[in-house]
Amino acid sequence: MRVWTIIYSIVSLSASLVHGYANPLACTGVCTNAHDPALIRRDDGTYFRFSTGGKIAIHSAPSITGPWVYRGAILPNGSKINKAGNQDLWAPDVAKVGNTYYLYYSVSTFGVQDSAIGVATSASLDANTWTDHGSTGIASSSGKLYNAIDGNLAHDGSNYVMSFGSFWNGLFQVRMRNPPLQTADGASSVNIAVKPEGEHAQEAAFVFRYGGYYYLFFSVGKCCGFDKSRPAPGAEYRIQVCRSKSAGGGYVDKSGKKCTEGGGTTVLESHGFVYGPGGQGVFNDPSLGPVLYYHYVDTRVGYADGQKLFGVNKIDFSSGWPVV
Repeated sequence: MRVWTIIYSIVSLSASLVHGYANPLACTGVCTNAHDPALIRRDDGTYFRFSTGGKIAIHSAPSITGPWVYRGAILPNGSKINKAGNQDLWAPDVAKVGNTYYLYYSVSTFGVQDSAIGVATSASLDANTWTDHGSTGIASSSGKLYNAIDGNLAHDGSNYVMSFGSFWNGLFQVRMRNPPLQTADGASSVNIAVKPEGEHAQEAAFVFRYGGYYYLFFSVGKCCGFDKSRPAPGAEYRIQVCRSKSAGGGYVDKSGKKCTEGGGTTVLESHGFVYGPGGQGVFNDPSLGPVLYYHYVDTRVGYADGQKLFGVNKIDFSSGWPVV
């Protein structure tokens, strides 16, 4: 373990020196309980953060940096979706459509394809105001090309679309109804990204429109259980991106490699005390501009999943590609 730590320190220092990644912005209050964060700002200026576990934990703060306060659970009685894992909900994604907030969540168990993406709605984001609508119609079972977790809602200029997927054959997208409670009638899922090598370790799609492009952010590598077993340096979670003129596909990385052929330009990886950043989203903050938010391990604190922290960095799109 001592040898591994020395190797990791050298690799991490090299990444910091070469790429110049900034450390996360300061965070106060409850900055743990932050796995797979989803972030939104209410019209009154209150920030809300949702995360995996605790039947989708709710935290709020007056600023993106805190102080964050725990407010309860989205679905304290679990999901009505009749699948294993409906009391341990994962990977929230939040969006406002009209005057209603939509919170998408995953029902699954680790390492299997028996999964579904559900949705709950609220008029305020507060605890005890959420109505569970059950499955969106996006589901998977053994033998399907994809795993139906990690949903992310976006608008392609005409329609709402849901991007999703984890391992197996990568990331997929399907058109949604308006309002986006269910998949659109007759809509089929299309592949938008895949890592063809190894375990196809790719997940957590997030589509963000900026300028004339749609940017597809995603996480690659091993996400979890670092306190029990850590992968070889560089194989842990990191954040990559591809871009396209269309939300529905044609994504390529900075070198021009197709995302459906393994492309992906790294946006953020382990550096300094930051280890395994991922589960990301992007938010256009009224004060800071575009920010990348994510969870990460602070190596000075501990590697357990429950110790993961909420990270935020400003990102610069001036080159046409997001730079931390």
